[in-house]
Amino acid sequence: MKRSGRWQRTLILALLFLSLVAPLVYVSHLLNTLTSDGRRDFLDDLSSFTHRSDPLNAIEQEGAEELEEPKEIVYKEEDFDSTNSYILQKTNDTAASKSEGYRNNTLERNEFDQDKKQGQEAQQKGLFSMDGDVNVFNTTVTLKQNMHTQSQRMTDVNVEVIDKKSSPKAIQHRQSSRSQSQRVTNQKVLEIKDQIIRARAYLGFAPPGSNSHLMKELKLRIKEMERAVGEATKDSDLSRSALQKMRHMEASLSKANRAFPDCTAMAAKLRAMNHNAEEQVRSHQHEGTYLIHLAARTTPKGLHCLSMQLTADYFALKPEDRKLPNENKIHDPKLYHYAVFSDNLLACAVVVNSTVSNAKKKEKLVFHVVTNSLNFPAIWMWFLLNPPGKATVHIQSIENFEWLPMYNTFNKHNSSDPRYTSELNYLRFYLPDIFPTLNKILLFDHDVVVQQDLSGLWNANLKGKVIAAVGTCQEGGTSFHRMDMLINFSDPFIAERFDANACTWAFGMNLFDLQQWRRHNLTALYHRYLQMGSKRPLWNIGSLPLGWLTFYNKTKVLDRRWHILGLGYDSGVDKNEIEGAAVIHYDGIRKPWLDIAMGRYRSYWTKYMNFDLPILQRCNLQA
Repeated sequence: MKRSGRWQRTLILALLFLSLVAPLVYVSHLLNTLTSDGRRDFLDDLSSFTHRSDPLNAIEQEGAEELEEPKEIVYKEEDFDSTNSYILQKTNDTAASKSEGYRNNTLERNEFDQDKKQGQEAQQKGLFSMDGDVNVFNTTVTLKQNMHTQSQRMTDVNVEVIDKKSSPKAIQHRQSSRSQSQRVTNQKVLEIKDQIIRARAYLGFAPPGSNSHLMKELKLRIKEMERAVGEATKDSDLSRSALQKMRHMEASLSKANRAFPDCTAMAAKLRAMNHNAEEQVRSHQHEGTYLIHLAARTTPKGLHCLSMQLTADYFALKPEDRKLPNENKIHDPKLYHYAVFSDNLLACAVVVNSTVSNAKKKEKLVFHVVTNSLNFPAIWMWFLLNPPGKATVHIQSIENFEWLPMYNTFNKHNSSDPRYTSELNYLRFYLPDIFPTLNKILLFDHDVVVQQDLSGLWNANLKGKVIAAVGTCQEGGTSFHRMDMLINFSDPFIAERFDANACTWAFGMNLFDLQQWRRHNLTALYHRYLQMGSKRPLWNIGSLPLGWLTFYNKTKVLDRRWHILGLGYDSGVDKNEIEGAAVIHYDGIRKPWLDIAMGRYRSYWTKYMNFDLPILQRCNLQA
């Protein structure tokens, strides 16, 4: 028993010994294998490295293959500022991208500086010899990796410091550098165009019918350069062959210079060419102005289509189906009454829609639309199909005003502009006769858009004045006018009764106190001025100077925020002023429903018209 127990203990101890020794042997064998393979690979790499001719270039080539350092052009000092400007320009949207772009740029600089410094130290100390030293090489590579990590950390800190301490002057300097770099990007394009001009000038010196070799060469060069430049606006648009063609053109111009050495004749020729170009520009400008005014006086095809379709639909209805709702409100003086005199269907619709959309008490709104007999059915049918909610619409035709005087001299004006000859434009001087039961009325031009609730204007105290309007007497402001700009103050009658320095105001959004109007009998005063103006020139054509005379000293000037002008001709109206105004006015010829409208302002008008309506789609009317 004792012997068997002894053998059992011995066997167990042997098994334990084997379980401990076997893993150690296996690991030792594996390490020896790996070490021998690694040493062999390293010696192969070292042998290929030591056989290179230049040790410094060798380590740079090795780094280029493994670390993929940036190209040499990145590190040129004269290009570094423009690189910074380019990075700032491309990563200006967010602070994160800005910091990232600067971090990458600074990291490249630090890596280059560290590599350069390391190479110089290695060359001075003789670390890299033809034989090479493995330990020194390993130490150097490790040092380079540590320096790379340290430079990246320093870069992160530098980015934070620069982002926090960037001064406005530094930013302005970078922006000016960027603008300068942008200005020179079309230098080659300008040189090509200059060469073409010079070549044409030399062709002008040749006698008529000349077919010399030089003239043929210049004509050929001009064609080549015109094809090379094409529609290019910057140097990057040019092809590679363009630079070679520039050299050929310059050689041909040198020949022409030797053939025609007279500088005086060349200067005279260039002046003549410049004069002809200026005349062509003036002619094109005059033609463009004429076409714009013609477009302003022409009814767009889509609007004509819409008017014809609605007119046909109107006459297809039975008389009892043509009634508009809320007819009992049109004579109630306690409500808010708005008047629009227009023959434009879409314009009237936008005025009504914008006013109703921004009103707080829609049920108190009454709109009086006065038009001519031609557009009366279409406008009536439009509001019958598109009623303005709780508001009331009243449509009238000017032909129904039997009391309207037939001797209006504005029909005799020598003008084809409907703004000056249309009777609808002069109906504003007959408001008490058109609305005999009303005490107040707010008159809109059809090219306005209402952006705020106007109940505050209805509650304004006019202090005995007849009309409330926004002043235009601020010099330098939009629609600035002096009275003597449109009225003839050289006439004694005008000079004795009116002040040329009096503050002027604008039509387009005006509140009238009809009771005060009747008390002063201003319609009769208007007729008096109208008759005097028909006999001698007292004012420029239009209703505005007549309004200044008729309502002189009877106008309450409103705050400018009630009515912003200039959206039909001035491209520089402040966006903040537009968005903060109660009413915006497209006065001028670029109306928002025309193709010549200013695009930056048109959305303020189109937002109040639903262009998805089937009838608008059929007439191809789009926003």
